[in-house]
Amino acid sequence: MKSLADRSIAIVGYAETKLVRRSGRTALSLAGEAVDRLIAQTGIERARIDGFATTLAMSEGGNPFYSNLLAEGLGLSVTWCQATEIGGASSGGNIARAAAAIQAGLCDIVLCLASDAVSTVDRSVQSGHRTEYCDPAGYAGPLSAFALLSNLYDQRYGLPHEALAKLAVTQRAGALLNENACDVLRRPLTEQEYLESRIVSDPLRILDCVMRCDGASAVLVMSTRRAREMGFQKLVHPVAYAERTNFDPTESCEDMLRTGFTDVAPRAFGAVGWKPGDVKMLHWYDDFLIALILQLEQTGFCGPGEGGAFVKAHDMTWRGELPLNTGGGQISAGQPGLAGGGVNLIECLRQMFGEAGERQVRDAGNAMLSGIGVIQYARTWGTSTVMLLERGQ
Repeated sequence: MKSLADRSIAIVGYAETKLVRRSGRTALSLAGEAVDRLIAQTGIERARIDGFATTLAMSEGGNPFYSNLLAEGLGLSVTWCQATEIGGASSGGNIARAAAAIQAGLCDIVLCLASDAVSTVDRSVQSGHRTEYCDPAGYAGPLSAFALLSNLYDQRYGLPHEALAKLAVTQRAGALLNENACDVLRRPLTEQEYLESRIVSDPLRILDCVMRCDGASAVLVMSTRRAREMGFQKLVHPVAYAERTNFDPTESCEDMLRTGFTDVAPRAFGAVGWKPGDVKMLHWYDDFLIALILQLEQTGFCGPGEGGAFVKAHDMTWRGELPLNTGGGQISAGQPGLAGGGVNLIECLRQMFGEAGERQVRDAGNAMLSGIGVIQYARTWGTSTVMLLERGQ
């Protein structure tokens, strides 16, 4: 992919459905609603869309023809089409892939879609990876994996319970002002309530974890030149992107806390000459709160073991100096399965378009979006991504 630092690629519109627990709908139905909203918001003609990138859907059970059939259901005829399977990193990854396809001349206007109805039906296979180790030990996917990571962090640095409580309350405050957040989660939360919540996989509390729901999001990407020709006034530019899958595969299991963020963050920052202190707001993948602590430490905002102190020292609400997941994130808005990364992406764009209402941050001139992929046995997550975005002038 060519450099994005020249602002040659633009995001011109976004849309999402409300996140709903057990909606009874299908991924296609939710996708159709999000796409219809995007078309209405942007005024784009459906026939002008000639590129399509989608996340997979746990509710669809790994259909090998998923992107083709979804495009058909949405009434799209495209010259470039793909489904991206890097887990929670897929939504941001699709923006980068759309940019690359546009730069390569494969298409002109790309719809990036994320849709899943996992709380209505889940056809995914949670096992299948190193089952000889996982199954006998009762290793039940992400919950067990993040409990192991949390235990290791606790042994090495001490788990920052008060900081995790502050993060939970910070994100819940954003969800209270987000009408699209799942209603089940739109309830006030105190730090004490977090600390007293039930342990579900020691040391993880239930409020450390995402709640699955159903929902969809859609984003429209094109060249900046095309956007200007079509008269779009509000633009957001992805200016840097870095991705790493299977970080350091020869590393022993003893260093499970190391992630690909130690690689992708410096590469993304270096592409545009930024430092962590230049970032105006964070829209980070948050399936578990401990992931936010690890990202702070491994993207350069603080040193190893200092994530808790960093959180306690900074106001990370929409009013603060470093806003984080201002719509509640997945933790307090809900995680629509493999479309979960779209929750963070859409809130990032809403803020940068200046359309966040009561929770609008003071300075949304740029943002840092992250993604996390599959969680592996006795290791950390498999994919780490960072995208840096700037608001168009």
